[in-house]
Amino acid sequence: MSYTDDASTHRDDAHDGDDPGTPLRQYSQARSRSGALAVQTTAQGLPVAIRIDSTELEKHPDLLAADILRLCRQAAMSAGIRLRENLLASGIDRDLLATMKLPHPDDLAAEEERADAEDDVTTSWLRR
Repeated sequence: MSYTDDASTHRDDAHDGDDPGTPLRQYSQARSRSGALAVQTTAQGLPVAIRIDSTELEKHPDLLAADILRLCRQAAMSAGIRLRENLLASGIDRDLLATMKLPHPDDLAAEEERADAEDDVTTSWLRR
């Protein structure tokens, strides 16, 4: 089962490609480590496409929904990181950027590690 949208970028034609806010109008993507679950979201994390491999449908619906939401959050964080990079490149003041509380690459890495640790706990009865 899958839902896809061929558009990889959602742009407002009235905006210039040099606009540092361009990441806000682009879709962001995230996928599970196995690749069996993938989402494409707006910069705010709203899903516009979800691909679910049939093996994922064997999971309890609550676990599948939690995985989808986690990937949506990760995709939104990725979009925030791109926005931060574009704003820095355009010369925005670092103090102003700090007040925006956009995620850092380390934040996304920590979120992915936390998700991996949770997956190990819930899917395995073996203790390490």
